[in-house]
Amino acid sequence: MEDLTMMLDRWIANVDDPGVQQQLQELRAGDETAVRDAFYQDLAFGTGGLRGIVGAGPNRMNIYTVAKATQGLATYLNANFAEPSVAIARDSRHMGREFVEVAAGVLAANGIRSFLYPRIEPTPALSFAVRDLGCSAGICMTASHNPAPYNGYKAYGPDGCQITTQAARDIQAAINATDVFDDVRTMPFAEALESGMARYIGEDTLDRFIEAVAEQSVTPDAATGAGAAEGAEDVKVVYTPLNGTGLECVTRILEKTGVRDVTLVEEQAAPDGDFPTCPYPNPEIREALERGLALCEQVEPDLLLATDPDADRVGIAARHGDEYRLISGNEMGVLLLDYLCRAREARGESLADAVAVTTIVSTAMVDALAADHGFQLRRTLTGFKYIGEQIGLLEAAGTPGRFLFGFEESYGYLAGTHVRDKDAVVASMLICQMARDYKARGMDLVEAMDALYQRYGYHRNATISLEYPGAAGAEKMAAIMARLEAEPPTEVAGLAVTACVNYREGVVMPVCGSAGPEGAPDAPQTLPVADVFEMQLEGGSKLIVRPSGTEPKIKAYLFAACPTPAEAEERLVRMDAAARELLA
Repeated sequence: MEDLTMMLDRWIANVDDPGVQQQLQELRAGDETAVRDAFYQDLAFGTGGLRGIVGAGPNRMNIYTVAKATQGLATYLNANFAEPSVAIARDSRHMGREFVEVAAGVLAANGIRSFLYPRIEPTPALSFAVRDLGCSAGICMTASHNPAPYNGYKAYGPDGCQITTQAARDIQAAINATDVFDDVRTMPFAEALESGMARYIGEDTLDRFIEAVAEQSVTPDAATGAGAAEGAEDVKVVYTPLNGTGLECVTRILEKTGVRDVTLVEEQAAPDGDFPTCPYPNPEIREALERGLALCEQVEPDLLLATDPDADRVGIAARHGDEYRLISGNEMGVLLLDYLCRAREARGESLADAVAVTTIVSTAMVDALAADHGFQLRRTLTGFKYIGEQIGLLEAAGTPGRFLFGFEESYGYLAGTHVRDKDAVVASMLICQMARDYKARGMDLVEAMDALYQRYGYHRNATISLEYPGAAGAEKMAAIMARLEAEPPTEVAGLAVTACVNYREGVVMPVCGSAGPEGAPDAPQTLPVADVFEMQLEGGSKLIVRPSGTEPKIKAYLFAACPTPAEAEERLVRMDAAARELLA
């Protein structure tokens, strides 16, 4: 504790920001646990950048940790790019504007020009701007769906994809070599603006983003704003941006593609970093959708759409009779992929060379879809950056048109190659078009999903997230993973463990369906080493365990595949109990 106290004293002696200084004084007057949590480590800079609670200390998001991270990024960029530049965006979270201005000032002091969105914008709009403006990197100040006390710092490469593992290591090394008070070069933001080293992004870039999204429209007339195709019924929507960034871009694309009956959840429409009606603004959980569901009872729409604070993920509820059913991320991924396949097939296009990409923790149901429609399915590690990386490989091979669709089970989807990250704007458009298509055939999305289950088998999935905060929590998670690897169970929920896959050892990327173009099959790829452990169970079920890379949680992914829905549900319940015991 003595070293941590010395670190606290050094921060108190060097910090001149009044807010951070007050927090440091409160830490000094508080208990040792709070000091330890704030100072026991520096926030780690990984492929997801930084993410943490806003507060004082090296293990918190504040203007000093942001400046230090940006100095490391600047050092890396100057060593690897001639005349580098950076695009920057933010969501609605607290301190977002301050973090953007600090980052721009540090970049300017290091001779790096920055381009800033003048107001909050979705993460996919940042990914687009990096490519559109020809930048060397991108930064988005966001903590995605985390609770209100959090903020974060996502870093992007010149391809618009979140940085690679090697780039993250190189940037982390530069950050580690930077003293937070002695080595950071900075410039006042006003001076950076006046000098032209920091500039605001013009409206034309955002307009091009919206146009690029519209180009992914499945309904040809919709991309021109002509509305539904002849004979199709209009779809009615309730939409909530959960007090985040989605309002501007989602409503623009819906109107442009003919979805004009949109009712907003008013108390969640305006940006608000407190998320007052939704403390955990995650569209994966029902609590985040309660205000929207209540409005649905009054408005009676076909769909409820909910985008997370940085609008890269979208959750929905679909009307089914007199109720609204939540559609899971896995289910929506399957629905959208099947819809896009059928649209291409209806145009007479072959799917033999098409590539869809998902993750190792997404539903096994999509394997059956690949076999049926004839496309190639690749599975990457968790994190949309790996899906974006696959798009980059197709582009490098001169075949970007092979990319069909990408999704992950945590409500992230992408059609098109205009961005290299999940995009709730394009997903919202496609979900509405798909709902309109099924509605014209007398079906809702619940019935559409049931039809796919009947065709491909009943797959049930669940994710367990157990929180282990602070230094003790990090040690606990490491111990759990070490135990699993050293002594894996022989059975889970009465099902024999038939095989184990340790992703720390380097695993060949799972691929099913087409092997690639005829006469030139795609070469096998090896997945990056990852802290993930998979247990394959008899009967096609499995359990995957991994620590979260952005939150103090350990996650277990459950997969049950059975001939009937009742059997699948019962198996999932048993696996849930067994997994919780295993991770205790």
